[in-house]
Amino acid sequence: MAKANDTKNRIWLDYTDLMADAVGPAHGISQAELDAEIPRMQGISWRLKKERAEGGLAFMNLPYQKEWVREIEKYARSLPGNIENFVVIGIGGSALGNIMLHSALNHPEYNLLSQEARGGRPRMFFLDNVDPDWTTSLLEALNPRRTVFNVITKSGDTAETMANFLIARAWLMRAVGKNALCRHIVATTDKSKGHLRKIVEAENYPSFIVPDGVGGRFSVLTPVGLLSAAVSGINIRRLLQGAADMDMCCQADDPRKNPAALNALLHYLLDTLKDKKISVMMPYVHRLRDFADWYRQLWAESLGKETALDGRRVNTGQTPVKALGATDQHSQLQLYMEGPFDKVLTFIGLDKYPKETRIPRAFPDMEGIAYLGGRSLSELIKAEQQSSALALAKNERPNCAIVLPALNPHTLGQLIYMYEVQTAFAGALYNINPFDQPGVEQGKKYACGMMGRKGYEKYKDDVEQSSARTRRTVP
Repeated sequence: MAKANDTKNRIWLDYTDLMADAVGPAHGISQAELDAEIPRMQGISWRLKKERAEGGLAFMNLPYQKEWVREIEKYARSLPGNIENFVVIGIGGSALGNIMLHSALNHPEYNLLSQEARGGRPRMFFLDNVDPDWTTSLLEALNPRRTVFNVITKSGDTAETMANFLIARAWLMRAVGKNALCRHIVATTDKSKGHLRKIVEAENYPSFIVPDGVGGRFSVLTPVGLLSAAVSGINIRRLLQGAADMDMCCQADDPRKNPAALNALLHYLLDTLKDKKISVMMPYVHRLRDFADWYRQLWAESLGKETALDGRRVNTGQTPVKALGATDQHSQLQLYMEGPFDKVLTFIGLDKYPKETRIPRAFPDMEGIAYLGGRSLSELIKAEQQSSALALAKNERPNCAIVLPALNPHTLGQLIYMYEVQTAFAGALYNINPFDQPGVEQGKKYACGMMGRKGYEKYKDDVEQSSARTRRTVP
């Protein structure tokens, strides 16, 4: 997709260095290979539109759910001024989107700012693991009387989330009593079923709904992600408007005019024709480091599937890897430049960075330093990105760039929605279901058995039998 008809607020995809005329026919896609897939992509576009019209693909309609916005904004305004801390308890899709929005759109050192500098809003924390040291240490650092927890799980029985919730609830009860829990806990869960919904009703917590038909990794534009964003001051209306604007771009049936479809097709062809089994996302924007984390779950959990829709065993899926420019030029780029020819890289860059810093002039007699004087950090990081892309292309390593004119809720909304739709197109290309995650369930069952959950005794027996085997260990 070109610069979206030069519309200044649109993001765009530059796929020049994915093509054979840039990186060679062994590792790049020829125009003939691309053109041969146009009819197939048009058919996929029609099928996705039909499925959406029939009530499927619920994530595609999220940009237009204005009722949530009003409820969320009302809750954010209602938080008492004495609340200093807002802690999201979730895991996977119930946390990664929250983290991504916060790190992308809030001040990079948000929690270090004074409450006045934060606009009176609370500090933000994201508890998305059950490492006992981390959970305990976080609670030690917070005042329970000045803390609100947002517990997020659609099923209501996600082991990690509910374990941290039970710990936080007991910690609050000791400080404020059971009757005051409803002022310190807000839940985001299923509208009518699940254990957390029962607790919400029994203890009268305020709550928001995880909508039906939207999997966790596609849920950032629901109350799952929007609530913490609004509490921290992010303009969620502009975020959704950006997603809606990208939705208009993604209506084009011709993939050459649809960035989500085109990027899905290029990555699919690079995987299946050119053996590029690893997809590296490398933002040259520090604020987007966690967007790469969010992308890892979206791409891995959606496309890593054992069976196709027709039942054939296919074992599909690129392995997503995160990197950060320019930091990882000094840790990973050597591998990408001279290692196996099994990777495609996506750079994310900005036309205009949120802030600018000039490099002072100094040491004029030292050319190895003096040349930097008077230039800006944005010039340097852009030069680093462009130089890495060129060096990779000259080494026959395919790479592309997604460019944002600026980083704000509107452009981030476009980026999020583009990748979600791209994933739907990719699932159709691989002929798999990109909206389930059956491979995650087996490990969960073993863990439930080990923790003594009723009905999971068989899985406990399996673990114990495995543990009884002679282990090969050193020393």
